[in-house]
Amino acid sequence: MRVRAVSSGNSRDDSSPPPSRDERRRGERRRKLRWRRPRPFRFNLGKALFVLPNAFTVSSICCGIFSIILASGDPTSDQLFQAAVAIFFGVFFDAMDGRVARLTRTQSDFGVELDSLADVVTFGAAPSILVYKWGLEPLGRVAIVVAMIYACCGALRLARFNVLAHRSHGGASDHFIGLPIPLAACTIVSLVIAHHSLGSGEVARHWSVLAIVLVLSYLMVSNIRYRTFKGGRLSIRALAVVSAVLVGLAAGCAVLHVSPSLMLVGLSGLYILLGLFEEVLFFRRRRDEDHRRRLAAQQPPAAPPVAPEKTSVPETVQ
Repeated sequence: MRVRAVSSGNSRDDSSPPPSRDERRRGERRRKLRWRRPRPFRFNLGKALFVLPNAFTVSSICCGIFSIILASGDPTSDQLFQAAVAIFFGVFFDAMDGRVARLTRTQSDFGVELDSLADVVTFGAAPSILVYKWGLEPLGRVAIVVAMIYACCGALRLARFNVLAHRSHGGASDHFIGLPIPLAACTIVSLVIAHHSLGSGEVARHWSVLAIVLVLSYLMVSNIRYRTFKGGRLSIRALAVVSAVLVGLAAGCAVLHVSPSLMLVGLSGLYILLGLFEEVLFFRRRRDEDHRRRLAAQQPPAAPPVAPEKTSVPETVQ
């Protein structure tokens, strides 16, 4: 008696041709997709740290945009004060993003370029509009030109800073070439805040404000060097000196009944005068150093020493 074997549904008939290579690949791909499981979400702390300093930079941009919105149109004295405070917070965020990047070791070229673009908005465009609406608008077209000069000088100062930073390959320097644009913006902001805190009403000396803006614009594009205070290490002596200066200023304001907002004006003016004083004091030495550095850059690189050729000495016949 002949027994007939029952073939299962998954078995292939012996008479059918074997599967081709493409069919086998498609079958393997279906099996892999069928048994593939979703990967669990993993939080990458390294990538999150790169976002942190950029978040401070973006916050500085937001402060600048908020200041422009407040100062646009026909602002009141309170709105100009709020616009100045917004730029002051932008100075804080700009000072923190670089320190956060160094602490977390997340410095990048993207962060450097983003910081420069943020400075153009927060410390270039926003202060120019603020100072125009605060103390330059009655001067007419001259005020518009001066506000444009300030913004353009700030952009030129940032472009030169980026070029010098690329030439030094990111090396730290003890001095800034030209007045930093955050310090120029902080000077204008401190004047607006002090004027509002004193309750002086509208600005009466428009030409004085114009002169201050032009001086700040020139200092930004000048070759005057200003200390960065980045190379000094944090020591007990440095902390004692800074604390003594701050306590002395606070005590002077309390005794003389001076508004604390004037302290900002004094600190900004002191930093500007410190750079001018050092430029006059060390002008000759710095000029000689720049001259030697320029001569060293113009000299062609020294050629590598050439080994002397070996001359063959004929052997003596004994």
